[in-house]
Amino acid sequence: MTEVENQELVLPEHLDIWQQTMSWQPLPQQQASYQRLYTEILQGNRQLNLTRITEPNEFWEKHLWDSLRGIKCWLVADPGAEALFQENPFKVLDIGTGAGFPGIPVAVARPDWHVTLLDSTRKKIAFLDAVIATLGLTQVQTRVGRAEEVGQMAHHRAGYDLVLIRAVANASVCAEYAMPLLKLNGTAVLYRGQWLETETQALTAAVQQLGGKIDRIESFVTPFSQSIRHCIYLQKLKPTPAAFPRPTGVPTQKPL
Repeated sequence: MTEVENQELVLPEHLDIWQQTMSWQPLPQQQASYQRLYTEILQGNRQLNLTRITEPNEFWEKHLWDSLRGIKCWLVADPGAEALFQENPFKVLDIGTGAGFPGIPVAVARPDWHVTLLDSTRKKIAFLDAVIATLGLTQVQTRVGRAEEVGQMAHHRAGYDLVLIRAVANASVCAEYAMPLLKLNGTAVLYRGQWLETETQALTAAVQQLGGKIDRIESFVTPFSQSIRHCIYLQKLKPTPAAFPRPTGVPTQKPL
């Protein structure tokens, strides 16, 4: 390893951009956690194919900023909710977490939330277990599995207040993964790139079958690359029929 490679790359803070775009800024200890996460990802990349996004500014935008943009409306904690969360913790599930996005940045930003990271690749979950321990994220747990299987497990089904799903499959498939796992009135956030009106129509029909509705669609532009992104917010209105999610592989082969 060269001297340059051995030097620790430093994430930019961009506190002004956090404030302008999110009305929020990470505390110093949160910034330190994001730096440590970045370092761990770079080291893990030597053994695992975690991410091709490794340049500091790009990592900040496409992994940290993008992850938190999906929960922008929850970033500032409601003081009145703290006591409620202590008695009945706000439970979040990150489906297909991969290298830990968006789940780990979300957990750092909201340490009062209980976050579960779900992925079907055991090696990635083993890596995330080590990262979680290093960052001291005691409210975060992991699970190896597929959303189709976990969504039919009694102790997970209808067990989460918020489900996050980023870059996993088409929107209707993501909805079928997420909706069965939500509590009534819970929210699923689908992280998407470009978005078309025809996609809204198809997703609306799928979500209705799953017991929910599209609550809103937010369009935004990323701070540096000026990429167009969307977050699709789904609300669960009634219990999802027991047939969903369908068995492993069926949602992707035959989307609703």
